[in-house]
Amino acid sequence: MFLEERQSKILEMLERDGKVLVKELAEIFSVTEDSIRKDLSTLEMDGKLKRTYGGAVTIEEKLQMTEANRRRISDVEAKRKIAAMAVRLMQPQDLIFLDISTISIAVAQILEKTETPYKILTNMVDVLVMLARNPKINLFFAGGQINHSRDGFSDVLNLEFISKFRPDIAFIGASGVDIKRNSLSSRDTSSGLHKTRLIELSKASYVIAESRKIGIEGNYSFATLDKINGIITDAKISKTLTAAAEELGAKIILAE
Repeated sequence: MFLEERQSKILEMLERDGKVLVKELAEIFSVTEDSIRKDLSTLEMDGKLKRTYGGAVTIEEKLQMTEANRRRISDVEAKRKIAAMAVRLMQPQDLIFLDISTISIAVAQILEKTETPYKILTNMVDVLVMLARNPKINLFFAGGQINHSRDGFSDVLNLEFISKFRPDIAFIGASGVDIKRNSLSSRDTSSGLHKTRLIELSKASYVIAESRKIGIEGNYSFATLDKINGIITDAKISKTLTAAAEELGAKIILAE
């Protein structure tokens, strides 16, 4: 059976049953569980399902979920490049925080099969689901009340748990990076307050953002560039903006 045919059959089963399990699919199609996980990962990146621990479920057609999945499947190649650069900055002895961000999912996809014993702290459900399968990862998960997009936790309980940690490196998502205004911004206040606190707690922090977000200002400014170590992005920005960012202490790191 061709790969595309198998994935089509998986979607048919998902449509019929509402969920599928990796172990059962591997037996049905006579392939390895790793092959099925790759199928589910591909279908998730295409916005056709949502992976869960041990399988996948259908996507709820709610506004928040639709928006979250739209972000998930946009700029895929840019996110992969940024994620690969972020992983290069990691050291096994360090505690790494992965923020709620679609780029964090791309990081988790890289770490999913790693043999390196990384220590990861996250408040994102997708990252938990992916990294919990790898026994090499020393994983800490910060829960609480789930957010509207159903992709993570950013409430008071979550913040209280996270505040007990001192990450060596935090990778922070942002909806806007306005270098001219010295502003890093998020879509809402709750996630923004978490990002602010993580930057304060961490020994080093890097914003992970596609180049299209540079020059954009979101709804809530959670930090200034002088509070972070750098910005990892996928394409070159002007020399003027690069110099302005680095004058504030934020190095522009180009993911190639």
